[in-house]
Amino acid sequence: MSRKILVIVSEHGYWAEELIGPVSKFDERGYEVVFATPTGKRAHALPPSLDANFIDPPLGRSVTTEENARLGREFEQSSRLDSPLDIEAWVPERPYTSDEGYLRKLEQYHRDLDKLESDIAGYDAILIVGGSGPIVDLANNERVHALILAFKKAGKVVAAECYGVACLAFARDWGDRKSIIWGKHVTGHCKEYDYKDGTGFLGTDFNMGPPPYPLEYILRDATGPRGAYHGNFGHPLSVIVDYPFVTGRSTPDSYLTGQKIVEVLEEGLTRYGW
Repeated sequence: MSRKILVIVSEHGYWAEELIGPVSKFDERGYEVVFATPTGKRAHALPPSLDANFIDPPLGRSVTTEENARLGREFEQSSRLDSPLDIEAWVPERPYTSDEGYLRKLEQYHRDLDKLESDIAGYDAILIVGGSGPIVDLANNERVHALILAFKKAGKVVAAECYGVACLAFARDWGDRKSIIWGKHVTGHCKEYDYKDGTGFLGTDFNMGPPPYPLEYILRDATGPRGAYHGNFGHPLSVIVDYPFVTGRSTPDSYLTGQKIVEVLEEGLTRYGW
């Protein structure tokens, strides 16, 4: 059966393997892959993710094989990311309470959200690709949150990798403000993997020290007392399936993340990794 996947990519840099890993699994199964970015601009890979000689500071070794560096460069040179969907033009944004005519605008906002539900009817899953870029333009992007909430409400698969998992922590119903991963099991970039210096982004004039937030701490809080964050530090791989969520910790988990999304869609997998 043909499947259709919405893949959201940051305009401030994605980690190459975290895109090519899952997308290669979708391609193998003949899935239709539709890319989207926050404002419709073409996304680009973070340069270190295309360099097999780049030494990851926390691990003290390269995390990119020669093969994945080559595949990443080939993907960058292809046209697949040339015309992504423009999330800003597609998804409505909730009005400020100080806006003139706030009530009418809020009513229209909810009408537009209802339309969004029909827009995504043909999709089977959404994936937020990782890398440092999501920190800038995806994690606290209300339009991205609206897409995630729409997919969850429709009973579709919701997946994210690395720093992209922050989007799941911050996607919340405006009624109870509780994270959609409350009570669920997830993984994501663990504290031990965070840089102490040099967290970089594309298209910006700043290069940070450590990330602006420790994702692990956010995920531990967002899952609540009956859920759990699984960093699996010291384990070579960490992918968690707690339906409808599929989460991957970091770069090495990318291919397995894609494989588990396929298994959820085709084999009815509902739990893995915990």
